Amino acid sequence: MRRRAMTGRPRRSGLIPELPRQAWVVLGGDFASAVGSGLTLPLLFIYAHQVRHLSDGAAGLVVATIALASLAGNPLGGVLADQWTPRRALMAGLAIAAAGSIALAMASTATELFAAAGVLGLGVAVMWPAQDALLASLAGQAARSAVFAVRHAGLNAGLGVGALTAAAVISVTDPATFTGVYLADAASFLVFIPVLARLRPAGPSAVEEPSCHPPAAAPRRTGLRTVLADKAFVRVWALTAVLVTISFGQSQGSFPGYATRIGGISPHGLALAFAANTLTVVAGQLVVLRWLGGRRRTTAVALAAAAWSASWVIVIVGGQLGSGAAATAAFVGAMIIFAVGECLLSPTLPAIVNDLAPPESAGRYNGLGALAFTTGFLLGPASGGAALGAGWGSGLFAGLAAACAVAGVAALRLRRHLPSAANLIPTAGRIEVSADEHSGAREMASA
Repeated sequence: MRRRAMTGRPRRSGLIPELPRQAWVVLGGDFASAVGSGLTLPLLFIYAHQVRHLSDGAAGLVVATIALASLAGNPLGGVLADQWTPRRALMAGLAIAAAGSIALAMASTATELFAAAGVLGLGVAVMWPAQDALLASLAGQAARSAVFAVRHAGLNAGLGVGALTAAAVISVTDPATFTGVYLADAASFLVFIPVLARLRPAGPSAVEEPSCHPPAAAPRRTGLRTVLADKAFVRVWALTAVLVTISFGQSQGSFPGYATRIGGISPHGLALAFAANTLTVVAGQLVVLRWLGGRRRTTAVALAAAAWSASWVIVIVGGQLGSGAAATAAFVGAMIIFAVGECLLSPTLPAIVNDLAPPESAGRYNGLGALAFTTGFLLGPASGGAALGAGWGSGLFAGLAAACAVAGVAALRLRRHLPSAANLIPTAGRIEVSADEHSGAREMASA
């Protein structure tokens, strides 16, 4: 095996893509922290309202504080990743997030809850771009789509495990159970730090060659304004923000309201729809990744948009069926198709961002890239909630289906603005390994 790697011959694997060992270590830590997040994030509103006795409005603002903190945390995480290295920035984010979870466990007043939620949101927001930059560097250009696809599957699996565990142990009549899960969430962040402390990358160039930028004689840090001057990146950013607004942002906000009120399904039916979504991602992500091998990333984004358009059409149908098994089946089916769109998207946009980024500025590119997702997660629920409140109902989802179709066309047009190297999904399990890459990996591991 070593001789084949040194001669640069391609390796084949099964469904699971071949990734560097250190990338699997980071993915494992991400899974652990996702389990912790699954324990707590779905319950924050209930915790603030029913356990700490805040009003509905105040409890909702506590939840929103986490997202609002990301507006500052995403760019900050990117800057820190460039200045400190992604590994160190990720460790700092983990420590901040753990402090926020501990503070939530101990909080009893509204002021304490808001402050703790802000700290947690800031920590998670710093982690996101730092981890993306670290994974992209460890995986190298050939495995970037694969590593982000595996991360998406692991994230969903971790969140699902955490949510199921929380459902089995928490009780609103026993505040100690909520304290316990928030402390467990903090532990899930903290256990990752010593693992990263032993992972000592020497720098982006240790494991990869710049894919879309010629080597510079003297690498120079790039400010956020310079990143925004990259027209290709700005186009990717805008498309990402729009796609997340009309997809993920609606699935967590407008979809539950429409399905339970207009569609008339029970909370159990809604939970079944989300469970089907999670299971589809976990089971199908690597299958979709392998199918995408050799295709353009922009094509995969367009297919994701088409899947989401179809899912919103099915949601409209479910709303016309009335309460009952048929409506529940329609909404479950919509979330399964939505999950297929997620699987199509995950190997694309983060990988494009990292292929566009000069190695010395990967953190800033990832910070602004994460901010595009955060923007969509904020605008989606806000716009969808306003539309449902105005009584638009089915009209909202008809508009979303049309917007997804337009976004799909925009994704296909994006390919003319991208370097070809940034727009190809390498065949899963078929990675060219050279002697230089092996040497760089050994240097990174020992640094």
